[in-house]
Amino acid sequence: MLLIYSPLLRYNSISDQLFYLSHRFKSQNGNMAYPGKLMMNSVTGHQYKFIQTSRDTAGELLEMEVTYKAHLKEPPPHYHPYQSEEFTILSGELTVNKNGKTEVYKSGDQFRIPANEIHSMWNDSHQPAIVNWKITPALNSEYLFETTVGLANEGKTNTEGLPSLLQLAVMLPYFESVFRTVKPPYAWQKIIFNLLAPIARMKGYEPFYKKYIN
Repeated sequence: MLLIYSPLLRYNSISDQLFYLSHRFKSQNGNMAYPGKLMMNSVTGHQYKFIQTSRDTAGELLEMEVTYKAHLKEPPPHYHPYQSEEFTILSGELTVNKNGKTEVYKSGDQFRIPANEIHSMWNDSHQPAIVNWKITPALNSEYLFETTVGLANEGKTNTEGLPSLLQLAVMLPYFESVFRTVKPPYAWQKIIFNLLAPIARMKGYEPFYKKYIN
């Protein structure tokens, strides 16, 4: 008996399958990240190295090696509605809060974050942590990482690496398929951003910027 695997099998509804296909098509066209690309967020201290990109894997996977500097604070909790994540601690340790339960993972440990699980992670130790990070499927996650790093490096975020409210008003709705914050509730976010987005666009804010994407 011949079994054929398709990534569409992970989605139960036709709408979710169409959503995946549309983002897979987008991920294979236009400018995208490339293996070996290094990015340093000058505000948070995170360093990203792309290992496998959306284009390399036909949209199936984004794989990175990420370095977390020491003595970080817990970031706001968030979740990914259509993606799962797998982490392997290469060195150091990472503190992870999953659905309100906090665990510390050390070198050699692995853990998984399924879609829609609320989580946050940070390095609370005295030394840097290096983590292998796989995101499945990739969707447009690369754009999100490149955009947030670019904004931070140009001084367009606060001291925690968070963009302005007007920037978020156009950015978060665009990336809502790959990243959603827990607070305020998603329904409230939709209302607030729908009100602010026209003002943001008038002032020149974009969901992402081509100069950061390559």
